[in-house]
Order: sequence, then C-alpha cells, then structure tokens
Amino acid sequence: MAAKDTLKINMERLKAAFDVSSNIGATEKNGLTRLTLTAEDKKMRDIFVNWLKEEGLSVRIDDVGNIYGKREGRNKDAKSIMIGSHLDTQPRGGRFDGVLGVLSALEVIRTLNENHIETERPIEIVNFTNEEGERFTPPMIGSGVATGNYTKEFAYGLRDRDGIFFEEALNETGYKGQEENRRLNVEYFIELHIEQGPLLEKNKKEIGIVKGVKGMTRFEVTVTGHASHGAHPAYGRKDALVAASKMVLAIDEATQKYEDLSTTVGVFEVFPSIVNIFAGEVRFTFDVRHLDDDIRNTVIRTIQESLEQISEESGVDCSVKQTWNIDGTHFSAELIDVIQEESNKLNYTHQYMVSGAGHDAKFMNDICKTAMIFTPSANGFSHCEEEFTSYEDIQKATTLLLNVVLELADKV
Repeated sequence: MAAKDTLKINMERLKAAFDVSSNIGATEKNGLTRLTLTAEDKKMRDIFVNWLKEEGLSVRIDDVGNIYGKREGRNKDAKSIMIGSHLDTQPRGGRFDGVLGVLSALEVIRTLNENHIETERPIEIVNFTNEEGERFTPPMIGSGVATGNYTKEFAYGLRDRDGIFFEEALNETGYKGQEENRRLNVEYFIELHIEQGPLLEKNKKEIGIVKGVKGMTRFEVTVTGHASHGAHPAYGRKDALVAASKMVLAIDEATQKYEDLSTTVGVFEVFPSIVNIFAGEVRFTFDVRHLDDDIRNTVIRTIQESLEQISEESGVDCSVKQTWNIDGTHFSAELIDVIQEESNKLNYTHQYMVSGAGHDAKFMNDICKTAMIFTPSANGFSHCEEEFTSYEDIQKATTLLLNVVLELADKV
C-alpha cells in the first residue's frame, strides 16, 4: 500500500476527463452550455455514472436526480466522507466551475483504487442537480432537497422558461430516482471549486481555504413613472430610467461602508425602450452579500430607505420584492484546520477566504462538517467562456483534496 506522501494523482487521466466534459455542450469560444436536465446534461450524467461503475462504486440516484457513487470502507457503520460538486453550467459558462469538484473527486477515487488503498470510512462522490439555478430557479436545488432546505414538492413544481416542470425534465432524462437514495449518512463534506474571483491570483496564492459562504438576499424592483415623448421638457417628467439609475448608484455605493460587502444589479429592463420616448417603467434585480447576517440586513434596510427617498424625489413609484434569502454560513473549524495542515505539508501557499458565491457546501453544512477548497481563477473570470484554471493549479488542488480525504479516512 502506498503511503500518503508518495501518492500522486494521474494528471493525464484527469485531463482526459476534462476533455470529455469540455466537449459536451461546448460553445464556439471554449466554454460550456450544459443546463440542468437537458440533453447535454443527460449525456454527461450517463458518462459520469459509467465512470463510477468502472471504479466499482455503488451508484444511486435520488428523487431530484442527485447522483451518488459510494466506495465502501472497512467500517460499514462509519459515516462517509463526501466529495463532489455539480456538472451543470451557466449558458455560455466555463469548463471548470463545479465540474472541477466532480472530476477531481473521481480522480481521488481512481488514485485510491489503483494503489489498492482501503479506508476505514466510506468515501462518496456526488453530483448535485441544478446547482446553477439557471434553467430552474432558485439554485442549489439538489443539495437543498437532500438536506431538507427545500421540499421535493417545491422542486417538482419549478418551471423553466418553456413551461417544463422540473419533475418532467427528471422523467424525460431518466434521472428521477428514489427518495430513500438521499440517505446522507455523512460525517464530512469537502467541495473543491474554482475561486470565481481574483484574490488568489492577485495575492499569488495556490490554495484558498474557505471559512464560509456569504449570506445572500435577492430583490426585484419595479420603478413606475410615466412615459412620454422626448420633446417633453425636462421639468415635470416622471422618468423611471433616470430614477432607477440613481437607485443603482445608491446600491453600488452601499458597498463602501463595510468590508467584504458586495451588491450586484443583475437584470435591468427598460419599458417602452423606444429611442424618442423616456421610460415609463424599469424593472431590475439586485442582491446583497455578506457573511455577517446583521451587517447584510442593516445594509438592506439602508438601501431600501435610499430607494424610497429617490422615488419620492423623482416623482415615481417604487416597489421592492424580496425573492430569495440564505443566511451566512460558517464552515467546520476542524475541517479548515485539516486543510491548512495538509496544505502546509505539501508546501502550498494559501490564504483564508470567504466565498461570495453560493455552493452546495452551504446546504451540506447544515447536516455535516463541511469546508471548501478554492483554486485560482485566471483574471477572476467565471460563469463565462473566458473562465480558466491552469492544470498546474488543478493538480495541486486535487492532490490537496486527496491528502485531506486520506487524513480523514481513518478518523472513526
């Protein structure tokens, strides 16, 4: 049996797995469009299930399409170490994102198998359904249902833009499994992911040790004025676009008040959007993110007060509707320490981080000890075709994941 410090992942094998994934839903600019439970997602899922079976894992699929592959341990009663992420992408998204977490987990299993290493604990790989939330909103449906944050009925009732129900898509792809297959008897969950930001690259660090995930609250805003011809004089106008623009600036300015606070205006729609008519209505979305729930809620109140003031001064009406909320998440101190120790042993430079994006680890943290490992994103780009993480960085992060799993594997 190989010792932990002599084990090496097979980078050529991992690259080959990425090559397969990167050709399923490939876009013309080297990205991926592989939305949840589409034909592309089904093709990737089928290949992934076959890979799991080739490694001798017992495969199960639950009632929202989550795929689990279990490698048994010596102790049949021990709780599992679970590793993985998601295989779905954004439209014209990147090749790495959640895919890295799934394929690196597979490489960990392949490395253990080829070196005939037995572990005390079972090890499970997971591919969670609809993490991105692009086809079916909200995101993280698979992990949300598996951990009790969403009900199955809620998930089944979601519709995409074509009116197709989530349950219909499960049936069409053949990935509607059994509820009992959720059975998450898990002690530890570790998710490897690209950073989706520029800090590791900027600070010349090889590894990000993630302490938690920012809480997020999303809103839809409708600003209603009165549209009229551009010949109308400037005074007396009820221009929804001008008012909404001031609101966007106020939302952005809120980020200056607290460290690690982020706000995003994602959708911005103008009506009637005609060249010689000023706008009668604007609809936009924004979200507020911070690890500290009290800070986030304070900022939200400040933003809402600013929007009310701007609407009054502009003579327009403004309605604000909260559409989604998740609180901040603090990951397991035990797991964070193990990741740091193993990173030190490998002589990898690292820094502690907080994730500004939601991940399946956020919900898994509710039921087991959880942490995340980040690897650098070139230029901080993600969810776009330009998303890139070097294979050198992937090799280091996957090696770290392997060592962390082995360190935990006999802790029973």
